[in-house]
Amino acid sequence: LVRCFFPPSSFFPSSLLNLFLPSLVLMKQAEPVDESSVKKMILTFEKRSYKNQELRIKFPDNPEKFMETELDLNDIIQEMHVIATMPDLYHLLVELNAVHSLLSLLTVVDLLQELTDIDTLQESDEGAEVLVDALVSRGQVVALLVQNMERLDEQVKEEADGIYNTLAITENMSEFRPGLCTEAAQQGLMQWLLKRIKAKMPFDANKLYCSEILAILLQNNDNTRELLGEMDGIDVLLQQLSVFKRHNPSTAEEQEMMENLFDALCSCLMLPANRDRFLRGEGLQLMNLMLREKKMSRTSAMKVLDHGMIGQEGADNCHKFVDILGLRTIFPLFMKTPKKMKKAAASEKEHEEHVGSIIASMLRNLKSQQRSRLLNKFTENDCEKVDRLMELHFKYLEAVQQADKRIEGEKHEMVRRGEILDDILEDEFYLRRLDAGLFVLQLICYIMVEISNSGISQLQQRVHQILNLRGGSVKVVRHIMREYAESIGDGKSDEFKEAERKRIMDLVENF
Repeated sequence: LVRCFFPPSSFFPSSLLNLFLPSLVLMKQAEPVDESSVKKMILTFEKRSYKNQELRIKFPDNPEKFMETELDLNDIIQEMHVIATMPDLYHLLVELNAVHSLLSLLTVVDLLQELTDIDTLQESDEGAEVLVDALVSRGQVVALLVQNMERLDEQVKEEADGIYNTLAITENMSEFRPGLCTEAAQQGLMQWLLKRIKAKMPFDANKLYCSEILAILLQNNDNTRELLGEMDGIDVLLQQLSVFKRHNPSTAEEQEMMENLFDALCSCLMLPANRDRFLRGEGLQLMNLMLREKKMSRTSAMKVLDHGMIGQEGADNCHKFVDILGLRTIFPLFMKTPKKMKKAAASEKEHEEHVGSIIASMLRNLKSQQRSRLLNKFTENDCEKVDRLMELHFKYLEAVQQADKRIEGEKHEMVRRGEILDDILEDEFYLRRLDAGLFVLQLICYIMVEISNSGISQLQQRVHQILNLRGGSVKVVRHIMREYAESIGDGKSDEFKEAERKRIMDLVENF
């Protein structure tokens, strides 16, 4: 059904028009498609589009007057879907000024969705560039698509499908050109997504898709993260996630939406200004409750806490977490990794990494009374938490040593074949070591040196006692920490990196 950018009152009743469509939208005999036939198609589309809009303006309250042009326009748009199979000819859409006309019609949402399909765009970079350029620069495509979605009534299936296809267009274009995310968010898409996500409507495919697009917009993009924060988006995300505090998602699709919203929240917390919004929005309290409730949301809540508390920007959240009795929640999870991880994607290593990172962040950031409360946790029940810490140390040390052995074997083999070990390869090997458990091992060692420097002698004695008993080595711990100190501070200022390295190395020297 063709619906132009005119008031809803001017729409021809869909029930009546649908009587005509089956007989009119018949597939024509396959004709060869080449540049000439595509030009002809586009010019026909332009003429019919102009005629339709002219009659709509002339007879806004009399659909019978423009019914025939509506059907003619629908026919040519159906024919134009074939262009989506030929990205090399996309330049014709731009040269013949069809882009503006396409954007002025709602019907072409599914056509645009096909034209911007990521697999099609990748078939012809040149054709894709020309089309995307025209859509973005001349057409302000996202602003128009958002205006379009504002008008749609999702109670009507065709219009709900129109929204789904519109979201697909934005996903396709942002995947082809990631830099478009900021522009799309600023042209109203971010505001529309937040409004749709918090709308009191039953869960459906569109809400799932909105959560996915939101997570994409926020990925590695401080501009969109800031925009979401300014729009009170942190509160929207927390409100939507609070549903899963005591209830598990009822379907796999709803679970996927929950994970998308958690991912969006984690992305937002990479921006320091959003940490404060999270704190004021009582995000810590919500995540703490989720950890206690033992529902599917628990693993992701821990990931959010990790993002909210890490680095010097997480200091306020670390202090608040202790104030809301978060230590009572996090340490049982440190002492025992839950056997049944509620979601398949969560692994034992992921759990132990997040718990270790949260405790390491608190040791780095806490001051005075809150720091004392944290350190006292390690002395409770005959230093049982130190025993668990050392158990994790040897577990991950063994995993990393095995990975190192494999990597050394590969390096030896490469040298034997006369291959060069360049920086790119060395980086790949380092990433493999991190994946094998080096990052968790670094966190564990950091906690070991921090508590050993706390001034509580029984903690230092217990750490060294277990190291000696199990054939461990202070030298190995120091080596791991030096390597950690060298790798920290990605994206931070040189001044910060240097100060942090010095702080860590001072701890190591006194270990």
